[in-house]
Amino acid sequence: VQLVESGGGLVQPGGSLTLSCSVSGFTFDDYAMGWFRQAPGKEREFVARITSRTGSSIYYADSVQGRFTISRDNAKNTAYLQMNSLRPEDTAVYYCAASLTLPMKSPIWGQGTQVTVSS
Repeated sequence: VQLVESGGGLVQPGGSLTLSCSVSGFTFDDYAMGWFRQAPGKEREFVARITSRTGSSIYYADSVQGRFTISRDNAKNTAYLQMNSLRPEDTAVYYCAASLTLPMKSPIWGQGTQVTVSS
């Protein structure tokens, strides 16, 4: 069972990044997928989540609503987080999570990818 995030990096304020979460070892379609982030000195916080299978229900944290887009490609066993209009306060380690239930309880976590927004 493995979740591997990629796509992080350094970007200027106002820029864009797309994070990917590649899944292996379980049936991707059955799991809701989510993104969380943790900034230095702060607790991990929710960013976005998408329901299993068709991804018919999507929910965002207020802080990213309208700027971030979560999606999934079941054929590729991959979830994505498209991040636009990035701000310095978006700087954090971003984690992918998979869960059979919503709300997510004891999800499977990825190792995280660093996103730094700075000029």
